[in-house]
Amino acid sequence: MANRPHFKIIRVQGSPIPRSELLEDLRKVAAIANSNKVTQKLYRKHGKFDCRNLSRRFGTWNQALTAARLAISNEIDIPDERLYENLLVLWQHYGRQPRRAELSQPPSKISQGPYRRRFRTWIESLESFATWANSSETLAVDSTVTQSPSSRQSNRSPSLRLRFKVMLRDHFICRHCGSSPAKGHNVELHVDHVLPWSQGGETTLENLQTLCSKCNLGKGSENEIMN
Repeated sequence: MANRPHFKIIRVQGSPIPRSELLEDLRKVAAIANSNKVTQKLYRKHGKFDCRNLSRRFGTWNQALTAARLAISNEIDIPDERLYENLLVLWQHYGRQPRRAELSQPPSKISQGPYRRRFRTWIESLESFATWANSSETLAVDSTVTQSPSSRQSNRSPSLRLRFKVMLRDHFICRHCGSSPAKGHNVELHVDHVLPWSQGGETTLENLQTLCSKCNLGKGSENEIMN
């Protein structure tokens, strides 16, 4: 029994590598790098297969990353709105102007490359974002509401630009308890109506406020008790 032979599968030369094996190797490289982003340069250093093999099997390198549930490391032609939104996420997360190095770590979903291609430098990226954020915004009329003298004049959810203006005005600090992501990264900021939407409050800069998630959820519980 001790000398009993073991069966071993030998892949025929030229036979296709299973997709599951390709994806597993991508995830291993991500684990080695301790990142959810795997560039082709990083994969060539630590991966077992040819990058071209993965690109052919999944259509593109980015589609291979998506199939492996990894973040896209070098997406081309990202719309300005998404670039700005990513900056807002970072600004909100840190409670201050984000630094270029922070693009390479969560919660950022976009690396430095797209900003460099679109705006050339990090400062120019921030300046473009500031120009966009500071530009005037027409009040968005809610098309789902029948127009009448008492009808709503705005949508319930604030736009990305308006959310940023509210938090910037409030210095990225909760107006109820004073907590800020700059003091603790576990603080999550929300933008909420002062006069509730359900009571006729509009989605305007004057009627919006910055609250941390705890205060916002607590405010909702109090309203439920009052009602």
